[in-house]
Amino acid sequence: MKLRIKRILILAALILPQALQAQTKLTDALINEFSEKAAERFQLKNDPILVFITDQMSRSGAGGLEVDKTMVELKKDPAALDAALKYLYQYSDCNRQQLIANLRSMNFASNSVFALATYTVNKFKGEAKDLIEEKATLAKTGQIGATPTAPVVQAAPAATAPAAGNTISTGASTAAATTSATATTTAATPAQPAPAEDPYDWDVRNIFPITSQEQLVAKYGQENVVTRDVYDLEGNNLGQGYIIFPDTDNEMELFLDENKGKVITFTRENSKWKSPFGIKVGDPLEKIVKVNGRNFRLNGFEWVNSGMVYSWDGGAMDGKGVSLVFKAFNSGDPKLYDQVTGDKKVKTDQSVLKKLGVTVEKVSFKTTPPQP
Repeated sequence: MKLRIKRILILAALILPQALQAQTKLTDALINEFSEKAAERFQLKNDPILVFITDQMSRSGAGGLEVDKTMVELKKDPAALDAALKYLYQYSDCNRQQLIANLRSMNFASNSVFALATYTVNKFKGEAKDLIEEKATLAKTGQIGATPTAPVVQAAPAATAPAAGNTISTGASTAAATTSATATTTAATPAQPAPAEDPYDWDVRNIFPITSQEQLVAKYGQENVVTRDVYDLEGNNLGQGYIIFPDTDNEMELFLDENKGKVITFTRENSKWKSPFGIKVGDPLEKIVKVNGRNFRLNGFEWVNSGMVYSWDGGAMDGKGVSLVFKAFNSGDPKLYDQVTGDKKVKTDQSVLKKLGVTVEKVSFKTTPPQP
């Protein structure tokens, strides 16, 4: 009896780790399959599942600056692949059965569907509440549309037979009433002209593939592209660059160099541009902390590189090519402002920063050049 129990314990010790691993780790085959299916559907450009995932990858920074490249090479970036699964789970309202249905709609085989669903639910179930709340907020603020659902088909109301002897008069009165109602509606609500379609593409992701002035002019028009010296956020002259929509709220600085990569800089509020990570000029410090996933450090104000991010301290934007400069609106009280000025590094969890109304003043995104 003791020998049998011992054998059972040994067998359990061998099987249990494998079972746990199956729930917490994807096989290379599953990684490759998910990456290939996601890339295939992403390139359709209008697939609602991949549109949602890609937008969330951009908002969170999980896709990096060149999220289009990330989405077709997920197997090369384990963190990005996990993020794609998380946002697929979010798209599925953190519901296992809906997740399975969406995986099937992506044409995964049944054995792959259940393995991916089990992995995803186990890994992200602790975030389910936050993911659902975030999705609801995005929908409420118009940043995403409603998740597509199957249309509800309603049966037409059964026709009511006219009373005997009144067939002609009933039909005539119905037609007259309909005509009258239509005429009244038309008179009361004159047709409105359709709003003019915006001719420009405001997604910053589509700037990254551009490599020449000719491409910029073709995309935004000769009158909206000028050449000037451009500078990085530290004030260093990068050389000749391009200003798109100069002297407007949508002004963007672009530096192109095949050896140094690209640098895109924003300094204007109220811009239409949809930028990586969802960051824009005027964003409060609290939002950037949330995007980074943790507090980070700034250079002290009124000093060298005043208000610039010194270190992301291992957060989501660490090493992603994002540079920000912050400013303090309420800097009139020296007792407060002096706490965060001078030659020092300021941690963003200091309560004084909130009192000072610290917001983003400049945003810069830098890509790395392709490796030979």
